[in-house]
Amino acid sequence: MELFDTHCHMHELVRRLTPVYDKWREDGVERTADGVIAAANEAAVKYMLCVGTSLADSELAVEFVKDRENVWATIGIHPHEAQHHIQTAQTDRPAKPPASSAPRAALGSVRGDVRERMNELAKNKKVVAVGECGLDYFYTHSPKEAQVELLKFQIELALEHDLPLSFHVREAFDDFWPIFDSYGGKIRGVLHSFTDSEANLAKAVERGLYIGVNGIATFAKQPEKAVTYRTIPQRLLLLETDAPFLTPVPYRGKVCESKHVRVTAEFLSKLRDEDLARLGAATTQNARTLFKV
Repeated sequence: MELFDTHCHMHELVRRLTPVYDKWREDGVERTADGVIAAANEAAVKYMLCVGTSLADSELAVEFVKDRENVWATIGIHPHEAQHHIQTAQTDRPAKPPASSAPRAALGSVRGDVRERMNELAKNKKVVAVGECGLDYFYTHSPKEAQVELLKFQIELALEHDLPLSFHVREAFDDFWPIFDSYGGKIRGVLHSFTDSEANLAKAVERGLYIGVNGIATFAKQPEKAVTYRTIPQRLLLLETDAPFLTPVPYRGKVCESKHVRVTAEFLSKLRDEDLARLGAATTQNARTLFKV
């Protein structure tokens, strides 16, 4: 069996750009990137995707995967980081979202240096997707208009380079779907760390989006979540960790690693009453198809 971790932040082990570097060390265990990869391989996790969350972080991800076999990168700017990549100054007062329809783009655009560098990174042969990008209205660390502006830029970047997208959408589907649909069915991608409703799952499936499932599935307490995880079509199911976050049961309290994809796979095989080897083979082929690796 060969499993694929389609969303991790392993590259942030090697250099401190964000607090994720510290998260990797939170449990006091000394880790190296190559050690994490070796442990993953021993658990049958043979393929890994390092996901960028800012311009600098995306550059680090590309650097990290350069000489590592079966490890690829995405380049993306997380919605939390949006305001730092938009060239117009943001006001102190958060913008009020419209009552209906997607919010208008910010009065400005993505900074020229960001556009230029992301475009260059997208040409790298080990870059297989754009993201994680999207909308996060749970925290709104960046104004909604800036998030929308940045999301549209990244969708258009992906389409220009024929790359899929890794989407982060939290409490923002009412605005996300109109933006997605405005591109006329051209988008390929995955909803990373999906925990939303069956209604939004149905909309994703209708649009051919893959669904990323991680350790949250093992500790989600709401009964309806189990129903959602059971009903994801196998042809659209992807496995992920979001390492070093979202460690699955029974390893809560420890730092998540790519090896924990196997734990989530075992949980899903029981929940869905599917053979583990077949589930693993299907999800790995799904990842290979989406990311063209």
